[in-house]
Amino acid sequence: MLYDNAQLVRAYLHAWQITGDPFFERIVRETLGFIAREMTHPQGGFYSSLDADSEGEEGKYYTWTLEEIREILKDDTEFFEAAYGITIKGNWEGKTVLQRALDDASLAARFKLDLETVPAKLAECHARLLTARNTRIRPATDDKILTSWNGLMLAALAEAARVIATARNEEIASGASLSHNDTYYKLATRNAEFLLSALRPNGKLRHSWREGRATNEVFLEDYAALILGLLELYQTDFQNKWFAAAKELTDEMIERFNDPSGGFFDTPQDGGQLLLRPKDLQDNATPSGNALACEALLKLAEFTGEGKYRDLAEKALRLVVGMATRYPAAFARWLSAADMALGNVKQVAVVYDANGENASALIRAVQSRFLPNVVLAVSAYPPAEDAPALLRDRPPKENKPTAYVCEGFVCKTPVTSVEEVKQLL
Repeated sequence: MLYDNAQLVRAYLHAWQITGDPFFERIVRETLGFIAREMTHPQGGFYSSLDADSEGEEGKYYTWTLEEIREILKDDTEFFEAAYGITIKGNWEGKTVLQRALDDASLAARFKLDLETVPAKLAECHARLLTARNTRIRPATDDKILTSWNGLMLAALAEAARVIATARNEEIASGASLSHNDTYYKLATRNAEFLLSALRPNGKLRHSWREGRATNEVFLEDYAALILGLLELYQTDFQNKWFAAAKELTDEMIERFNDPSGGFFDTPQDGGQLLLRPKDLQDNATPSGNALACEALLKLAEFTGEGKYRDLAEKALRLVVGMATRYPAAFARWLSAADMALGNVKQVAVVYDANGENASALIRAVQSRFLPNVVLAVSAYPPAEDAPALLRDRPPKENKPTAYVCEGFVCKTPVTSVEEVKQLL
């Protein structure tokens, strides 16, 4: 499922930022490689899922026998068998679903290898197995493109693009000499463009698209997930069009879904006659549309300084206080939003002279660490009309790239060095 992969990517990405363990980075790269290879429509949308069955047999495309692995890997079989604990009996109906049994350090010690060579050796084995697997009959693809699930993947891709590039010093020339991984950035921008065109014909957001046709219905989760994805993409390349689209969609979401008693209905007020408009608050396999909307409103409030967004978010949070306290696992996304609402969110505005020194060092200082309750806006000064209000009336200091670190739009003394930014954060 696309949404599973989106949530997995962000979880492992954050784990890598916190620990520095390259294992987590590898999982992120391999997962996004799978999305790019297996689940991406030529126009930029992401498919919903791949079937588990092929040729009438569950798992046939994905599982392996010991004989198949030995035939493909030959001299590397013993190494790979140890890495994944492969036996003649398998671990699922006589076949093997690949699951790591030994970590890199244990493999290096057992086979007398340098630790650095183990991931490369495993990757080479995986590539050979993938080549062999590609000759099999492929499972069917659920090629619907859902706005909500695509919004979640857009957020994951946009964050991965900047986090991996910042950590690896992958420099991509842009307006402010920004850093972002080119592969993931292109996937993210193509996806955003697709969602804002194919899934928003005539300016009306839709829930799903397939073979050139969009459905007529739309749900709260579609708006909320796409808004969050666009805000993450803005914080990757700082193009105002993403922020402007997110703000416009937020205002539409409020107009079409707001419940005056608090929170949001799952269906729009103009979406047809229902005896009762549903309002699901609990997280399920995907986060609650209300939880996503609450998070989006809180983030937009930090960029704009408009109290109406925060007021609506706090009103929604009051609906789940009792339930989230008793059943926290069923309200995880709500708790994340509550942490943002109750914490001291830091707003960072980086401004620079378009004809002067670029601001990449200051941007890296913010993006290089896991800082969940930080929003970042960047612009040449003066900012454009459609830029976040956070950037207004904050000129560069001494014509140098300058960072303003603020809380509630009240800023500390502006700084121009990386060390000073890190201290303020």
